[in-house]
Amino acid sequence: MRIGITGYPTYGGSGVVATELGQELAARGHDVHFITYAPPIRMNPNDPRIHFHQAEVVQYPLFDHSPYTLSLAVKMLEVFEKESLDILHVHYAIPHSVSALLARQMFAPRRLPFITTLHGTDITLVGNNPNFLPMTRYSIEQSDGVTCISRYLLRRTVEEFAIKRPIEVIPNFVNCDLYTRNPNPELLAAWAPNGEPILMHLSNFRPVKRILDAIEIFALVRERMPAKLVMIGDGPDRAPAEALAQKRGIANDVLFLGKQNGIKEKLGQADLFLLPSQLESFGLAALEAMACEVPVIATNAGGVPEVIETGVDGYLVEPGDVKTAAKYAIDLLSRHDRGREMGQLARIHARKKFCANDVIPMYERYYEQVLESAYSARAAR
Repeated sequence: MRIGITGYPTYGGSGVVATELGQELAARGHDVHFITYAPPIRMNPNDPRIHFHQAEVVQYPLFDHSPYTLSLAVKMLEVFEKESLDILHVHYAIPHSVSALLARQMFAPRRLPFITTLHGTDITLVGNNPNFLPMTRYSIEQSDGVTCISRYLLRRTVEEFAIKRPIEVIPNFVNCDLYTRNPNPELLAAWAPNGEPILMHLSNFRPVKRILDAIEIFALVRERMPAKLVMIGDGPDRAPAEALAQKRGIANDVLFLGKQNGIKEKLGQADLFLLPSQLESFGLAALEAMACEVPVIATNAGGVPEVIETGVDGYLVEPGDVKTAAKYAIDLLSRHDRGREMGQLARIHARKKFCANDVIPMYERYYEQVLESAYSARAAR
């Protein structure tokens, strides 16, 4: 199959899932064409089955802001036609599903099928903004197929947009063969030279991630034991987090690494992963940590309870409850095995429900189903 994929190429769950999906599909023999304004962060440019097509960000004095939705639609149409694609798969409703809808209309009367995958904030924050809600609803209803990443997000979408059409739940996934626990003596020596426990956080540092809570949790842990906190990512809340670490007197124990590649190698060095978000529609970073045998303390919000079973492979607390989160962290890290037994259960859980080997075939079957329906509808006209 020849598949076009569009998502945000930056750090963030939707872009990571879109890129990892493309790479897994390529590994299964499909030709994958990424269509976006920059190469996706995790894309492997050396895979002969993976191709990148750049949609230009047009700048013109008349425009205060680039009409990216329009230029993306044109690039989608161009690639679909030139590369004889079978289907487009767009991730994040705004603006990608709108661009795909425009491309399909320009391609008429020929058929350009596209699938939209909803990831979370495109529904819970952006999509239900009054300025976008009618267009978001319309693009969902007009998609040839729609998936979302959790049962929670399915409920939110149906409730807030009054969607009547069927939506398939296909969860996020992790390559369980690549995401494993492989201790790296050099990294461990650099981060925790005296063998201190390592707590870790990974995100795009947006306000919804509540990374200041990660700092506060760690500060409470540090009152009880030596430890290190590794913060991976970047975004608007990085400077406030660095300032808070200084204020709490723990700056020397908090490592801000910025944006990083090789995430799987780094996650496997942690003893505990923190995900204190206000809301997560799934919690991909938590799943990746679990696959690396790292227990997770996260918030009991959104789709996270579908990933983490509290008390078994991690703990869930209410958003903002840093004291309870710190209590769980101290308990885990004070154990003789630093929570390794719980981490091993976390990997078993991840392998059982969210391995790429099980989830990617769900996408393949859905592509076939959508294509069959799309071309049957055309033949019936």
